Amino acid sequence: MPALLELRSVDARYGAVRALHGVSLEVEEGSIVALLGANGAGKTTTLRAISNTVDRSGEIVFAGTRLGRRPPETIARLGIAHVPEGRGVFPELTVRENLRLGTYVRRDRAARREIDGMLGTFPRLLERASQPAGTLSGGEQQQLVLARALLARPRLLLLDEPSLGLAPLVVRDLFELVATLNRDQGLTVLVVEQNASIALRVAHRACLLEVGRVVLSGDAAELREHESIRRSYLGY
Repeated sequence: MPALLELRSVDARYGAVRALHGVSLEVEEGSIVALLGANGAGKTTTLRAISNTVDRSGEIVFAGTRLGRRPPETIARLGIAHVPEGRGVFPELTVRENLRLGTYVRRDRAARREIDGMLGTFPRLLERASQPAGTLSGGEQQQLVLARALLARPRLLLLDEPSLGLAPLVVRDLFELVATLNRDQGLTVLVVEQNASIALRVAHRACLLEVGRVVLSGDAAELREHESIRRSYLGY
């Protein structure tokens, strides 16, 4: 499969602090790639570099287009949807109103009609469509931000710590949904996840970051058996 996304020697910094050191990786179209690593390894910064919400250098190419200094809203219109850590719902708006915000990068009239279809994909959200988003459980809020991102019809979905603060059963259901979207709709996903066990089960490939550098990458099934991954991230 061709690479949909390529990072070539990408550096990123927060002021004087350098967070990424020459990160290079590829995400093939139609694949799920997991970014693994401890806190502070540079996983979230990698996603922010793609969306251009952090000071960065190097080259990032998406679908043959160099992203360069394009602003985040332009990058979103190219087909990259970023679901950041912490969910980020608009708590006073209803579920349906939150979903409408997911159509802002689209210009076709069918966008808003697709909200009903998206609610059908997420039955829990359909039951709560008129509720303020702030009244939803953590798992429901994570479903909401995912549904909102999907309404933009992205070619690439960036997911940052989707399991954070969620119960194990909710996490399992969430990753099963991501795997289904990948399998049935061909959605390409780059996911940052500290729960290495579940991430490696759904991913096709994975990269391990340590202090801002890619130190290991390859087939997800093979990395599950790598000694350093097993010892440090899988607990066996």
